[in-house]
Amino acid sequence: MEDLYENFLSSSDDEDLLPIINRRPRIIKDRINYMETFDDVDFVRRFRLSKNTVNELLIEIQDQLQSATQRNHAISPIIQVLLTLRYYASGSHLIAAGDFSGVSKSSAHRIVHRVTAAIARLAPDVIKLPASPQEISATQIDFYAIARFPRVIAALDCTHIKVQSFGGNEAEIFRNRKGYFSINVQATCDANLKFSNIVARWPGSAHDATILNNSRLRGCAEAGEFGDGIILADGGYNMRSYLLTPLSNPATPAHNLYNESQIRTRNTIERAFGVWKRRFPCLAIGMRFTIDHVLPVIVATAVLHNLARITGEEQPPDNPDLNINWDEILNADLHNRVNLGAGEDLTLRLLLQYFESLVG
Repeated sequence: MEDLYENFLSSSDDEDLLPIINRRPRIIKDRINYMETFDDVDFVRRFRLSKNTVNELLIEIQDQLQSATQRNHAISPIIQVLLTLRYYASGSHLIAAGDFSGVSKSSAHRIVHRVTAAIARLAPDVIKLPASPQEISATQIDFYAIARFPRVIAALDCTHIKVQSFGGNEAEIFRNRKGYFSINVQATCDANLKFSNIVARWPGSAHDATILNNSRLRGCAEAGEFGDGIILADGGYNMRSYLLTPLSNPATPAHNLYNESQIRTRNTIERAFGVWKRRFPCLAIGMRFTIDHVLPVIVATAVLHNLARITGEEQPPDNPDLNINWDEILNADLHNRVNLGAGEDLTLRLLLQYFESLVG
């Protein structure tokens, strides 16, 4: 019996029945720490942030990126962070970001989303509206220095972040009025172009006013959490006691002065959007992720934008290889605005009296 069994195992015919494993050999690529190989100028060109800012970021999130073991050639936290920043800076396919960092495409995919989630978790501490009376007062003073518009705590607007079609039955709700697919992101900023609030979950077809009406920002403002603070917006919103827009039909010198001051002060949010998108071109090129992965990237890059503003970083130069039409992208949010009801609100009347005193 045993002889028969041995003959069975040694049969060449039965060897053909064994599964054939045709695996590609594992290749360990060189993983370069670009913090050490690039000088400051080349580093900023490729990663859009300085080495100091990246080091500070790494201190905050490295515990979430550390491998439990160094077996299997574990990828270090700094390599993971630089790979993710390279994707934000180029908006390229993940295989290109992986090749740049010496990892496979599948590893690059996991790393980008892991690091993005870790950065996005910093949002409550980095993106926040003024809360205490001292913070509100300091913010109002900073805004007043721009164009002498009083009591302003934030400038509000929406911008479209380009994405590829998510497919499915509801894909078309992400197509905006310009004809491309996007996420309509609402944000407020302070006088220093730092984001103080961000809402990144609405499809491109959603109207700006709809996003505000359904946001926590509106609830906080109507509950009086900002004291006498005023938010400035464009004519696409309804004017309210806490939300002021330009006058659609200025009739007096005071009205014109109000409009000029309002527009110059509100322009901070348009500038913030421009700086944000230029620093991280992935927001302008069109991300190829699912919606569950796109939204954290939006929040994470907003966090990084604020960190760059806090550390006083200059805007990095544009990459000519990306061939991005920035004029078209940065003007995509501009369209005909209609003041939907200035009314005779007490806040507006008081402000017009203030501007009349300046004219007089």
